[in-house]
Amino acid sequence: MKKNNNLIRLLNLNYLMLTNRTVSCGGMDLPAINCNVSVFPDYIALYSQKSLYHKTERTAVAFFQFDEDFDGKYGLYWAIYYNVEERLAYFKERFKDVKYVIIPDFSELGDIHKIENNYRLFKGRIIGLWFIFEIGAVVIPNITFPTEESADFALDGYEECSVAAISTKGHMDDPAENLRLRANIRLTVDKMPKLKTLIVYDVCSTNDATLDTFSYATEKGIEIVIPDNTLKERNILLYQERHTRKAVVR
Repeated sequence: MKKNNNLIRLLNLNYLMLTNRTVSCGGMDLPAINCNVSVFPDYIALYSQKSLYHKTERTAVAFFQFDEDFDGKYGLYWAIYYNVEERLAYFKERFKDVKYVIIPDFSELGDIHKIENNYRLFKGRIIGLWFIFEIGAVVIPNITFPTEESADFALDGYEECSVAAISTKGHMDDPAENLRLRANIRLTVDKMPKLKTLIVYDVCSTNDATLDTFSYATEKGIEIVIPDNTLKERNILLYQERHTRKAVVR
């Protein structure tokens, strides 16, 4: 095995040290990741919010930000890919004792090359495996795909999962985006037969519109869990202030 590991490093195939510990699924050999926990996050901290990684006992770290905030030549993926020991040590210390991680949300677009979208999904899986094996975190699949035809590939390897995550950010105020999100939710529910719970990263001030958007999932008996986060907390305060001012004016 030691000889094989040396060859892996010489060929810049260091990610195989992670993928060799799981199985590959689907036409693109995406590494499988299972998530079947029954205790869920109650708060979501973004990658850049390091001070909030342990805000609660069940805080999850997520990557629902612009890619440049967490990816790049000094990012975790490339540290894994090139086995940059100094950077890997930095990330192990940064994420020490983190209990939940949502697989990174590498941006995908419907009008860019399919191979690029697919590779970004692959990168997220590699990082997810690193968190499982190096940090010991519970890794929650992040469901994201730009078009309906890409759903099969995006969901390959999640067939055994009972828990997954979806972000509504950018999908609630735009009717077209909201319809696309609803279609993605439907596809996810239909193609993940063991799904029981969806963890939702949501920044709306109230949950009514969000729960309506996920109505197909709830009708199928799937639990919707909406943890707090800083943007949601801010928007709740703004919502309450506006309604207080309106009540005073009346």
